[in-house]
Amino acid sequence: MPDTAARAPGTLRGEQAWATAAFTLLFPGFFFYHTALGLGLSGAFLGGFFAIVALVFAPPLCFIYGYKLKFVPNFLHKSDVFFGLFLAYFLAVVAANAGAGANPAIVNNHLLGVLFMVMLFVIFRIADFDAPAIRRALLACLLGMSAVVFTYSVDGVFYLGALGVARDPQSLATYQGFSRSYLVTFMVFIPYTRALRWRALLYLLGAPTLFLNTARSEFVAMLFLIPIIELYYSKYKMGAVVLFILFLAAININIEALLSALPDNRMLELFDLSQSSSANKRHHLNVLGMQTIAANPIWGDYGSYAPGHYAHNVFSAWVDLGIFGFFFLLAVLIIPTIGLVLKGYFQHQTSGDFLLVFGLTCSTLLLLFTSHYFTDMMIGATLGAYSKYRLGRKYVPDSAPDFGPPPLRHPDFRQTVSQPGGPRS
Repeated sequence: MPDTAARAPGTLRGEQAWATAAFTLLFPGFFFYHTALGLGLSGAFLGGFFAIVALVFAPPLCFIYGYKLKFVPNFLHKSDVFFGLFLAYFLAVVAANAGAGANPAIVNNHLLGVLFMVMLFVIFRIADFDAPAIRRALLACLLGMSAVVFTYSVDGVFYLGALGVARDPQSLATYQGFSRSYLVTFMVFIPYTRALRWRALLYLLGAPTLFLNTARSEFVAMLFLIPIIELYYSKYKMGAVVLFILFLAAININIEALLSALPDNRMLELFDLSQSSSANKRHHLNVLGMQTIAANPIWGDYGSYAPGHYAHNVFSAWVDLGIFGFFFLLAVLIIPTIGLVLKGYFQHQTSGDFLLVFGLTCSTLLLLFTSHYFTDMMIGATLGAYSKYRLGRKYVPDSAPDFGPPPLRHPDFRQTVSQPGGPRS
């Protein structure tokens, strides 16, 4: 039978290939591209890489999304609508302030932020991260990224710029870019890893990788995900909570010995942020942001800061979008999270699709409340994955894969054997 006849209504040939290729290039691809830049193996022929790749993939992915909206029954979920309304409000604010003479650099950053959020929304709305082929590719990428970090770390720090061999050092990604690529790849791979021993090996691989990468927010996000994942998959949830508490107590008791065994890098500043220049700068920017909100509580004060000097948390949305934009953003993220907790997290039946969505919502909220700007691209990924999950739950009941033997074709074994005097099959 031709492939077109086998596909479900509204499914385009190659849509999974487009979505997974976009994800692989935007995250592991970004990591390896900048590794080549840092090692002097290549020039910055694609600039910073992320924006160019996003622009290349935007037309086909948006076409696929629009096609599915038209031909897949009930494809449009209310989370799609609310995300679209938030983006429409955001763009209206940007357009109004751009016309009034706002800083072009901030306007450009916001437009790129919208592009990245839309791209991640569509990718996570379409891609099947549980497909064997994509899982093999992502595992290879995780192993490769960890190998790069371990190989090129110097004195406990992975920073390729310090090697001094990059042809275009001004285009080389910061540690946040490398860490983001690793964390997001890890986050879409780990939920579908059902065997505890393999999850434990991935934790033992991922945590040291991000530690050497020195991006504190991403490192904390990974550590934050581990108990969420293990409690979800545990059959004895209270026992898992007790074990986790005992584990934290053991770390606290032996903290001095543990710290002395770790490489000395900026990650250790997590134990005393008052000694961190980066944390102090962020605190100062957050104080300025709150002062802006106090002076302009309704409409905020769009672009009232130098490029890059925004409040490093979700209150940055209040500064640029006013009180309505701030609470709208919180609502589109927190309301789904509450529903996931009440209707999915404590069910006996487990699902990798659910855990992907829940892990994204929890980590995105954590990063927004602690360090990330309100245009964080993971907002789009979270809402895209949530919409895909809810659509599946409503029209295709979700269930864990069944690895047992197939059912008998006949309820009575005797029906499979020709009986004397009976008709032969």
